[in-house]
Amino acid sequence: MVFPKMYRIRQTFDRTSVGDIRETVWGELTKLDPRETVRPGDRVAITAGSRGISHIALILKTIVEYLNALGAKPFLFPAMGSHGGATAEGQVALLRHYQITEEVIGVPILSSMEVMEIGKTEGGFPVYIDKNALQADHIIVVNRIKPHTKFKGPIESGLMKMIAIGMGKQKGADLYHKAAIEHTFPKIIVDATRVVLKKAPILSGLGIVENGYDETAKIVGLIPEEIEAKEKNLLSLAKRMMPKLPFDEIDLLIVDKMGKDISGIGMDPNVTGRNRDIMGAFPHPTRVKRLFVRDLTASSNGNAIGIGLADVTTKRLVEKIDLQATYMNCITAISLEKGSIPIYFETDQEAMSVALGSMGLIQPERSRVVRIKNTLQLDEVEVSEAYRDELLQRSDLEILEGPTPMGFDPQGNLLALRLHETKKQDLSD
Repeated sequence: MVFPKMYRIRQTFDRTSVGDIRETVWGELTKLDPRETVRPGDRVAITAGSRGISHIALILKTIVEYLNALGAKPFLFPAMGSHGGATAEGQVALLRHYQITEEVIGVPILSSMEVMEIGKTEGGFPVYIDKNALQADHIIVVNRIKPHTKFKGPIESGLMKMIAIGMGKQKGADLYHKAAIEHTFPKIIVDATRVVLKKAPILSGLGIVENGYDETAKIVGLIPEEIEAKEKNLLSLAKRMMPKLPFDEIDLLIVDKMGKDISGIGMDPNVTGRNRDIMGAFPHPTRVKRLFVRDLTASSNGNAIGIGLADVTTKRLVEKIDLQATYMNCITAISLEKGSIPIYFETDQEAMSVALGSMGLIQPERSRVVRIKNTLQLDEVEVSEAYRDELLQRSDLEILEGPTPMGFDPQGNLLALRLHETKKQDLSD
C-alpha cells in the first residue's frame, strides 16, 4: 500500500503560564490566611490524584513546606476513586509515576481503600470519605480543572469531582457512577460535594488550569464557600485553553500513545470527538472515520481504559494491558465499552493498511490523515498531503517540514515523531 506523504505543522495556542510554581502556590495559600485555623500539631490531609498534572509533585511539596512552616503535620492520601486497580498498593504505585513519593514530598502517604459514611445527599445517596482524611484536622483538595471525558455540565472534572468521587475511593466511585445514569453526573457531584463541605474538615482547595501546551496556566486557592462558584469559571477558562486537532474532517487519526496520565480514558474525547458511553455521546465538531492507537504509556500501569474508542491497535499495546486494572476502572466508571479491545496487528504498517483500506473508494495516498503524539501534546502534529490547500489558507498553522514520506523502521513500525519536547520543571527549579 502507498501511504500518504505528511507535513509536520505547528499550531498556536494561548500560552499563558505560571512563571514560578513554588512562589504562586505559596502566595495562593497565604491569601487564604490559614494561620487562624491551622494550629501547630494539626494533622492536614492533602489529596493526591491519578492524573499526569504538570508540576504536581512540586505543587504538593510546596503545600507541605507551607504547612510545615505553620507547625502542622501534613500527609498525602490517594484521592482517585478506583484507579490503581482499586487497591491501596496500586494507588501508591500510581503516584510513584508522578514523583509523588514519601521521599520526594517529605511526608507520609497514607493509602487505604477504607471509607466512612458522613451523610446522605438530597436524593438519599450515602456520601463516603477516605477514613484517613476524615480523621485529620483539615483537608486540602488539589486537582486540575478540565473538561470531563464522559459528560458535560457547569461542573466537570476538578475539585468537586475529586471531593465527591476521588475521596470516596472505590465504594463511592462505584455508587456515584451507577447513580449518574439516572440522576446525571453534574447533579451527583454537586450534591455529594455539598454534603462533604458541610460535614468534613475541608480547609481549602487549590485549582489548577493548564494551557494547550500541557503547562500550568493558572493556580487558584479557594476557601470551601467559593469552590462551587469559582470552579465553574475555571472550567470555562480550561475549555478555552484546551488544545485541539487542526482539522475536523479526518479519515485516519493516528495516536502514538494513550494512557491514564494523558486522559481519564486514555485518549481524550474532547480532542478526538470519539465518545461511546451508556449515558450518550456528547456532540463534538471533529469527525474521525478510523482511529489507530499505537501504544500505551508506562505510567498507565497497564490500565488501558479507552482502548475501546479505537478501531485498530497493535499487538505490543495489547500485551501491555493489565486486564484487572482496566476492567476495574471500566466497571466502576460504568464504561464497559471503553475496555473493548479492537482488532490488532503485529506492525503499524499492517494496522494502517487495514484502516486506510476500509475507507471505501478513497485512495490511501489521498486520505486525510492526522498523526499526534497523544491527546495532550497537539502543538506539533503531522497531517497528510490531502490537507495542503487548507494548510495554505490557515494563518494559525505553520508548515515546519514536508511533505515527506512516512518513515518506518525495519520491523514495519512508524519512526518516532520528531517533535519539540516541553521541558518539565522539576523539584530543584
